[in-house]
Amino acid sequence: MSVVHSPWSVRSSGPLGFGAAQLGNLGRETTKEEARAAVDAAWDEGIRYFDTAPHYGLGLSECRLGAALADRPRDQFVLSTKVGRLIVDDPADVVRPDDEGFVVSGVRRRRWDLSRDGIRRSIDESLTRLSLDRVDIAYLHDPDALRTQALDEALPALIELRDEGVVRAVGAGMNQSAMLAEFVRELPIDVVMLAGRFTLFEQTALDDLLPLALQRGTSVVAAGVYNSGLLSNSTVPDGASYDYGPAPRPIIERVREIAAICARYGADLPTVALQFPFRHPAISSVVIGMRTASHVRSNIERLHAAIDPELWSALADADVIPAELATPSISSIEQASP
Repeated sequence: MSVVHSPWSVRSSGPLGFGAAQLGNLGRETTKEEARAAVDAAWDEGIRYFDTAPHYGLGLSECRLGAALADRPRDQFVLSTKVGRLIVDDPADVVRPDDEGFVVSGVRRRRWDLSRDGIRRSIDESLTRLSLDRVDIAYLHDPDALRTQALDEALPALIELRDEGVVRAVGAGMNQSAMLAEFVRELPIDVVMLAGRFTLFEQTALDDLLPLALQRGTSVVAAGVYNSGLLSNSTVPDGASYDYGPAPRPIIERVREIAAICARYGADLPTVALQFPFRHPAISSVVIGMRTASHVRSNIERLHAAIDPELWSALADADVIPAELATPSISSIEQASP
């Protein structure tokens, strides 16, 4: 069976993707109405790539996203979900709040399962929650502590599903670039989702993943481009977060310096942060978590905002970005557009 790889399935859906973690009540509650309005706004703004996971709210995100997309033509959007953690009944049968950052309660829990059967079960259960007939991309989700099983069992199981035509593209999503680079080097995967390691503030993926992905033709979806909120406001507050925790003072001061450079060229920090990843040709799409319709509209405005080209040179001069990304040979957002 011929395989449709991710450069088509991701890039053809447009540069900006809708991250649905907030639909699973990440950090705080999102109402059903807010969730539906956010997806509707994304569709109206032309967003056609939607990303979710069983992990997000113990399946709540998948249920809400599937319901919001149910009436949309299935061949007009790309949908990704993730595998590696099954949602199972708690043997203690005790209703309790989730302990992994989502405001949900119940008797369901996550259980790691990277076996072939576990990967297949995860896809089946995601399809049930989504109420859709297929997903386009399946990512192995955060297998940091399970490297050997990821390489030997989980990713080969996903490749098998791709080759059977069950999914169109497969890969992994992580908050680190080194292991993703290893996966790209060792296995014929199509796409990886990299969170937080190729941003305006932090570009460690330039040392391993991005050049390798470009060489191998593997698409990279950039997520976490605001570094957990560090880059999400024009004015960086004292209590800004970074990498899912409080940002150290030196980091806050450095980002304030970056914000000041942006302001001198008439741009705000989050706009520059959103557009920056597209300056590397390996990046197919940027996925942003969006909780409300207003979040969708503000991110669309940032995506299309004009930025003085001299700003990129100024950022390079200040050692914020590498000089080679100040003047890319390929237009950034235009490259990722259909």
